[in-house]
Amino acid sequence: MVPEAPLESTEHGLVADGEGWFVLNARDARWRPGEGRGAYCIFEGEPEFSQVGIHLVSLAPGEPMAMYHWEADQEDFLVLSGKAVLVIEGEERSLRQWDFVHCPAEAKHVIVGAGDTPCLVLAVGARDRSAGPDWGGYTVDEVAARHGASVEKDTTKPDEAYARFPPHEPSQYRKGWLPD
Repeated sequence: MVPEAPLESTEHGLVADGEGWFVLNARDARWRPGEGRGAYCIFEGEPEFSQVGIHLVSLAPGEPMAMYHWEADQEDFLVLSGKAVLVIEGEERSLRQWDFVHCPAEAKHVIVGAGDTPCLVLAVGARDRSAGPDWGGYTVDEVAARHGASVEKDTTKPDEAYARFPPHEPSQYRKGWLPD
C-alpha cells in the first residue's frame, strides 16, 4: 500500500514531505515567481518527482516561460486561460485557451504570454534524460529574440541563459496568478 505523504507548512506554502500520494491545491502550494519570467507553482516536495515534472506557469503579457531551448525528453503544454505565443523550430504560433502543444524530445521551443491578461499554462515534462550534461540546450533564434526569449550565444548552462533575469524566489500564492 502506498502511504500518503504529509504536507508541511512553510512560509512559502505547503510542501509534500516525503514519498507517497497527496492532494495539494495550487493556491496553497509553494510558488516561484521570477521578474520577467512568470510565476511557477511548485507541486513537488522532497524528493522531486522522479518520472514527470509538472508545473502551473502564470505569464504576464510579454513574459517568456523560459529561454528558447530543447530538451532530451518530451515536454507538453496546455493553455488553461489567456493567450500566448509559441515559438517552435523557428516558427511563431498563436495559442489560446485549451490549445495543447506537444514538444517531442529535441524540439526547440518557448512560450511567451500574450494578450491583455495573464496566461496560465500547465507544463508537463518527462524526466528520463533531463538531468546531467546531455539534458538539452539553449539556442539562438531570431523569432524568439523578437519576444525577448533567445540567448545571445548557444549554451547548455542555465546560469548563462538566464543571466539577465533575477532568480526565481520562493513565495506564497499571489492573487492574479490563477484565474478566479
